[in-house]
Amino acid sequence: MPKDRAKTAYVCRDCGASSLRWLGRCPDCGQWNTLQETVVRVTPSRAAAHGMPAVSVTPTPLADVDGSSAPRMPLPLREVDRVLGGGIVPGSLTLIGGDPGIGKSTLLLQLAHAVAQRHGTVVYVSGEESTQQIKLRATRLGIATRPDDIDGKRLLLYPETDLEQVIAALDAAKPALAIIDSIQTMSLADLPSAAGSVTQVRESCLRLMRWAKHTGVPVLIAGHVTKDGAIAGPRILEHMVDVVLYLEGEGFSPFRVLRGVKNRFGSTNEVGIFEMRDAGLVEVSNPSEAFLAHRQEAAIGSAIVPALEGTRPLLVEVQALTTPTSAPAPRRIANGVDGNRVLLLTAVMARHLGMRLGNADILVNVVGGLRISEPAADAAIALAIASSFRNAPVRSGLVALGEVGLSGELRPVSQVERRLAEAAALGFRRCILPHAAIERAGKTKGMQLTGVATLAEAIAAALAPAGPSADPFPDAGQ
Repeated sequence: MPKDRAKTAYVCRDCGASSLRWLGRCPDCGQWNTLQETVVRVTPSRAAAHGMPAVSVTPTPLADVDGSSAPRMPLPLREVDRVLGGGIVPGSLTLIGGDPGIGKSTLLLQLAHAVAQRHGTVVYVSGEESTQQIKLRATRLGIATRPDDIDGKRLLLYPETDLEQVIAALDAAKPALAIIDSIQTMSLADLPSAAGSVTQVRESCLRLMRWAKHTGVPVLIAGHVTKDGAIAGPRILEHMVDVVLYLEGEGFSPFRVLRGVKNRFGSTNEVGIFEMRDAGLVEVSNPSEAFLAHRQEAAIGSAIVPALEGTRPLLVEVQALTTPTSAPAPRRIANGVDGNRVLLLTAVMARHLGMRLGNADILVNVVGGLRISEPAADAAIALAIASSFRNAPVRSGLVALGEVGLSGELRPVSQVERRLAEAAALGFRRCILPHAAIERAGKTKGMQLTGVATLAEAIAAALAPAGPSADPFPDAGQ
């Protein structure tokens, strides 16, 4: 058998780019002094080294390729099924990323139990926790773990960080699903770098991918996101895996959003909504109702927007607070929306509505820890800012949607009918939207549509009479 050959390469510790010679500046990310010397052992036959038979593959005509869709493994967790596009595809490699402590291990253990109940053996490989720690979590989540329980016998725990031993154990178990928690803890003895480095993470993921394609067993791997998601983070693996999911949420909020970033077997326009409880991640069947559960009626600086998360309409509360400041540079703080979008809206309101916001700090927040990236929320953000500035609440039972242009006009958005149906289902009876969107909206039972052409008309129609102290900025004209 031919011997392995040692090869020296220089790998960027930030983006993972490699070069055959040292460079002062990375050619990909442009950072200085980030290339590090790495010794890579090149094996003549990688397939033989991994214990897999080398298969001779010849080019196949497109007409001869079997076009039938791969059978999926359905899951009882409907929110996960929604994001995956109908279940897990055999032989697929799925990456679940997220900040440490966001709930990735909890979600993976719930998925492992669900698959063990319905489809067979699941091997849960943990490089961070012992079997006793996982057992404690399973008990807290209410997962049956009695010695005589069939599901408990099907869920196999394997605490190991040596990937070669992990693959050998998976070959012996022949599971229906394999879970690796997490990819940063896996290492290969034939690579000199430490576990968690770019080289180890990429090579470990590559070998898992080859094993999954060879055996047809789906693999779920967890990956921690670092500050910028680049150093040994999941983003250096996105091009290798089939599906990339990110579990998002704020530490102060119980809600978690499972968002699809890449999916070779379905759409990336879906999200799953969960709530973190003592019993684990619980699916939220009606997210709009949950996000608006603690909303106060006739609150100053509050507006509702029917936003779209993928193809699902969600009613989200946008809050704004304007307060006088003597600082030469007033602050613009945005949480849950793009800060540049807030700057654009305040500039439009100052220029076309006469609101002198130059001596006011403006804070904008999306309730529930969600993040809205679509321009359809422009009208609601502007209404919330105007409501706080003029000390006048938005009229009860009203939602607003529309993109705001630099000339102060209101532009139409997509899928208006679905947004209005969700608003009507939760008891809202009036919507302010652009004139051009009324024809697309159709007829929604119980919903009164008010078409406007400009943001000034929208604010005039949406705000109720001002309170007793209507002018919080005496020296600012309205």
